[in-house]
Amino acid sequence: MNTIPENNKAVDIAVRALKNGELVFMATETVYIAAVDATNTEAVKKLVVFKNRPFGKPFSVGVTDIVMAEKYVVINKTARDLYKRFLPGPVTVVSTSTHKLADGVEAENGTLGIRVPDYKFFQEVCKKFGKPITATSANASYQRRPYKLSDILDNISEKQKKLIDLMIDAGELPHNEPSTVIDTTLDDTPVILRQGEIKLKDTNEVLSRNEENTQNIAKELWQKYEEYGGTRAIIFALEGKMGAGKTQFVKGLARAMGITENVTSPSYDLLNTYSNLTHIDTWRMIKASEELEELGLEGLINDKSVLAIEWADRTIDTIKKYSEDTIIVWVKIEYTTSLSAGDKNIDDRLISWGNI
Repeated sequence: MNTIPENNKAVDIAVRALKNGELVFMATETVYIAAVDATNTEAVKKLVVFKNRPFGKPFSVGVTDIVMAEKYVVINKTARDLYKRFLPGPVTVVSTSTHKLADGVEAENGTLGIRVPDYKFFQEVCKKFGKPITATSANASYQRRPYKLSDILDNISEKQKKLIDLMIDAGELPHNEPSTVIDTTLDDTPVILRQGEIKLKDTNEVLSRNEENTQNIAKELWQKYEEYGGTRAIIFALEGKMGAGKTQFVKGLARAMGITENVTSPSYDLLNTYSNLTHIDTWRMIKASEELEELGLEGLINDKSVLAIEWADRTIDTIKKYSEDTIIVWVKIEYTTSLSAGDKNIDDRLISWGNI
């Protein structure tokens, strides 16, 4: 592994490494990214191993501008409007792929996420390289957001470190949110798949298409608040009908917190504890507010615990009592309808959140 400072000389070194199929870490306006040649199958496989994720889970790619993007995706009017409005900037626009990249980059449904980072060094590297570069965050899956190189190195194995060929050190980056991911493939209706710095609506609202999406949304939310872990109690108050995905959300939360135990619904036990996460289900409670207190809510808050409470709408007044001492993230998971077919799609969920 070679580490060099970000400067003009580093541009040529990075381009040479990408041409050689190497794994390069570099900064963007959001986080450090793990960059490989998106047209090189062996390089993409190397990235998959580093990220510790299944082959076939898509990667976004970075390009210089809309002209380069049009070689690799079909840009409809909705996408074109987003490019004009937000790019370069922290937005990933998902469009239908033209299938010119290496296997393992685009999604199984034939879509591809495009980034145009608003970061001079990236722009210079990509322009000189002349091809798309993967723009996935440089952390291993479910690890800390990489705002500095130590955020990466302190949270990966020795095996993963050996996969890194070049790290370009730009120092600690501003702690910005990741890019907002917007799907433009559904009947010209933009759908937010990940909420980042840029908002299309006043509310925090994301579409989840499957259990993995729901878990990933939980991961993103945890990374917004993890800096408060151990200093203040954090409550993720979950609202949603039976089977909407509240427990899947907690599974993703646990993974993001580094918990390896199998997370199960506490419907019958009422409370499960996993390391530094307490998982509570109020569904079977007859007097939910009283029973929640009896489970030791005040003590958990005083201990600055992280809590995930399912069916939290049954105990909203009790939870609000602790709002001065606690960060409360209210998460609502709703069934929605398929925007493409107009009929019920049991896999689609609309997940919204806010603080109270």
